[in-house]
Amino acid sequence: MKIFAKIKHCKPLRMSLRGVPKAFGTTKQSHHLVRLPRTLWVLVMTIVLCCIFLSGEAYAACSIATTNINFGTYDVFSITPKDSTGTITVTCGSPPPPHVTITIGSSPNSGGFIPRKLRSSSGTDFLNYNLFTDSSMTSVWGDGTGGTSTVSKVVTPGRPLIATVYGRIPAKQNVSVGTYSETLTVTVIW
Repeated sequence: MKIFAKIKHCKPLRMSLRGVPKAFGTTKQSHHLVRLPRTLWVLVMTIVLCCIFLSGEAYAACSIATTNINFGTYDVFSITPKDSTGTITVTCGSPPPPHVTITIGSSPNSGGFIPRKLRSSSGTDFLNYNLFTDSSMTSVWGDGTGGTSTVSKVVTPGRPLIATVYGRIPAKQNVSVGTYSETLTVTVIW
């Protein structure tokens, strides 16, 4: 699985000095500095410096890792579905975000969530499968749209959040022999 994290960035504060009352200073031409009282000048410089140091690229306080879901050998004659699990691990430092939301994207092969499709290495056959948030495999793990669910959990510093992904391939699918795979995007939002 591929991992993408959405990180909020600090947006630089833009301050316009146009329209400053004459009591605070005057301008003769638009390219001259406005003369401000010392306390207001310190406030402006503090805001500017704050945005210089806080703007730009934000670094996440969390790391994300996944284990692949390997269904092993699928028997087309079996009447039992083929199940497997994988994990998504989120580890955060201090201070951690209060909670994280984990979504799993739609299937590039089916264009949706229900069902997702594994593509054969030859590219001619597809094997239906899905991923679930629960061991009873009733809640399809997606992005919260189209009847799918997401997982939101609290993260504590130093203790990784391990979310189990439950996978199932329904029984009795008539497909060719070969290797089937798909790459999905996992998004962790904090």
